[in-house]
Formats: sequence, C-alpha cells, structure tokens
Amino acid sequence: MVKIGFKKIHTDAKLPVKAHASDAGMDVYAVEKTMLSPFVPTLVRTGLVPCIPAGYEIQVRPRSGLALKQGITVLNTPGTVDSGYRSEIGVILMWMPMSYINQEEPKYDMGYIIDKGDRIAQFVVAPVLACETCEVEDVGTSDRSEVGHNGFGSTGMK
Repeated sequence: MVKIGFKKIHTDAKLPVKAHASDAGMDVYAVEKTMLSPFVPTLVRTGLVPCIPAGYEIQVRPRSGLALKQGITVLNTPGTVDSGYRSEIGVILMWMPMSYINQEEPKYDMGYIIDKGDRIAQFVVAPVLACETCEVEDVGTSDRSEVGHNGFGSTGMK
C-alpha cells in the first residue's frame, strides 16, 4: 500500500476519503464557497498540499453523480498531480447547465454554488512508469498503419 501525505493549509480542509474500502477514488472536498458560472472554468480550492512518493501521481477525476445530475465536470480530466508538486491542489471545475436535469430545489440562480465541504472530485493514485524519449528513423507498422493516416477518429465514430 502506498502512503500519500497531505498538509492541511486551510482550517476547513478535509483529507481525501474513500466511501467504500474497494473504491479506486477518494472524495475530495472544497474548502470555500465558490460560484460556478455556465461554461467558465473555475478553480476550486481543496486546502491540501500533497506529499506523493516518487513513481506515483494523483489523478483528479470528476464525480459521476455531479457530472450526470448537475452537468459539473473536471475540465482537464484526468488532471495530474506530479510527485514533486508541493503547493495547494486546486480542481478546475466547469458547469454545463444544458445537462442539468430536474433538481427539486436548485442550488443556482445565475450559477451553481459549490458550498464549503462539498465533494467536488475524486483522487485516484496511480503508478507512473519511468521512460526515456529518443528520435527514431522508422516507426514500423501495426494493424492500424493504414487507417491511422486519417488521424483522430480514423477507425470510425461509433
């Protein structure tokens, strides 16, 4: 088991926590009230500074319930927190109100309110393989050599 340390730099910061022992992700919380405006990337503070061992990263991912029910996602998903990073982790959220579906008591007027203590994302710890890059003269062929020349979506959209 890998141990990830966090320094709380805000009095209301909460350590990430798994809802269930078998979960891959740990819920992470906002430390202050933040208004999300439609389609505007917004940095939401966690109040946490990580101490990640070399050879690992934290991936910042959306919470599926927020995405489906509220249209809120992590914009640069998955975000990467490198092992050498030693500043506060912020989560870049974006609210897309067109995916907003039937909430009995809306939390927004001209924006969506993230309250202090709300679960805003999840952290997944993942190993990082060491690699070295080099220039080559020939990349060889693969079973995608012929279809790959069309770029993104070259194997079809469905």
